[in-house]
Amino acid sequence: MPKSRITNPFKPSAGHLPPVLIGRDIILDDFQEGLDNGSGAPGRLMRITGARGTGKTVMLTEFRRMAEQQGWQTISETASKGMAQRLLEKLQPKKGNLSFSFEPSISVMSMGGSLGGVHYEQSRMPLTLREAMSERLDVLEKHGNGLLVTIDEAQAADRDDMVAIATTVQHLTSEDRNIAFVFAGLPSMASKWLNDDVMTFLRRAQPERLGDVPLTDVSQAFTDTFTSTGMLLEGEALSHATHATAGYPFMIQLVGYHIWRVAKRRHQQEDSITVTIEDAETGVRDALSRLGDTVHGPELDGLSPIDKTYLLAMAQDDGPSSTAAIANRMGKDAQYANMYRMRLIEAQVIEERGYGKVDFAIPYLREYLREHAAYIRMAGGITD
Repeated sequence: MPKSRITNPFKPSAGHLPPVLIGRDIILDDFQEGLDNGSGAPGRLMRITGARGTGKTVMLTEFRRMAEQQGWQTISETASKGMAQRLLEKLQPKKGNLSFSFEPSISVMSMGGSLGGVHYEQSRMPLTLREAMSERLDVLEKHGNGLLVTIDEAQAADRDDMVAIATTVQHLTSEDRNIAFVFAGLPSMASKWLNDDVMTFLRRAQPERLGDVPLTDVSQAFTDTFTSTGMLLEGEALSHATHATAGYPFMIQLVGYHIWRVAKRRHQQEDSITVTIEDAETGVRDALSRLGDTVHGPELDGLSPIDKTYLLAMAQDDGPSSTAAIANRMGKDAQYANMYRMRLIEAQVIEERGYGKVDFAIPYLREYLREHAAYIRMAGGITD
C-alpha cells in the first residue's frame, strides 16, 4: 500500500488558516461568547485592525468557520465600490424572474440595481439592505440560527456602502435580531469611518488590534506543527526559526513553510527528518525574500513620497531613531516631520519607543528600505 503523502502544513497566503491560530485565543473566545450570549453581546459587533500580515483575513475566515459550525449562515465581502449592492444580491433567493429596462444607475437603497447601464428588477426584491437581511433572518431564526456578515479591507470601502451597512446593522441590532457583524482593515480604517457622524454606531464595535505573537507561543507552535508531520524541529534550528519571525504572524507562516520545504527536499530519502541549522537558515533566507515581495513592497506602495522619505531617514539607524535626527535628515523642521510621524504611527508602520524615539513596527522593513533605497527614491520622485 503506498505511503500517504504528507503536505506542507504552513499556508503563507492571504486568508488561509494556519495550523494553529496562536496568540489569538482571547479574541476567538470573545467572538464565541458573542454567538452564545445572544443579541447585543459585545462579540457580535467587532472591528479588527492591524498592519498587513498580522492575520486580519485569517481571523475573519475563522469567525465564519465558528459560526457555520453552529448552523449560522455567513456572508463575506471585501470592500470596494458596490459592496452593499453585492451583499444585497447574496441575500436574494436563488431563483426569480428578471425584467430589464435601460435606465441610469441607481442607489442600493432603491429597488433593483444597475448592470452596465441596464436596470434590472427581481420579483419580490427587498427595497433595502435592511429588509433583505430581515427576510433572511426570519428564515434562519425559525431554526435558532443567525447571520454573520464579515467585511475585509474596510478602509477601502465607499462611504455610501458603509452608511448603508452601518444603518442596517444598527436597526437590526436594536430589534434584537440574531446577527453578528465583523469588519477588518488597516489602522486607517478607524480614523476614516469612526469619526464620520453618520456612522457613530460603529464606534461601539468591540475593538481588536492584532499585534505580534509571543515568541514562546511561536516556538511551541513550530514544535507541535513540525512534529505532526513527522519532522523534528528543536535546539538551535528551532531557536533560529522562532527568533527570525519576530512574532509577526505572516512571517511565522513564511518561515515555517520554507523551512519545512527545505528540510523535506534535503532529507526526502530519510525515514525520519530532523531539521538542521542549515535547513533553518536556508528557509529563513527564502522567507525574508518573500516577505519583501508580499508585505514590504505593497505597504510602501500605499504611502506618499514624504512618508517614504521619513522611513528612508529612519532606515539609516540600526535601532530606534531620534525624531529630531529624522527631521534634520529630511531637511525639515520638527513640526513638519511630526505630521508624517503621526501618520506612520497610525498606520502601524512605525511605533514610538520612548520620548522622542520611533522604530519600525513591521519586521525587516529597515533592511528592505536599505536594500531598495535607490529604487524607492527613483519611483517616488524623491530627491535628497
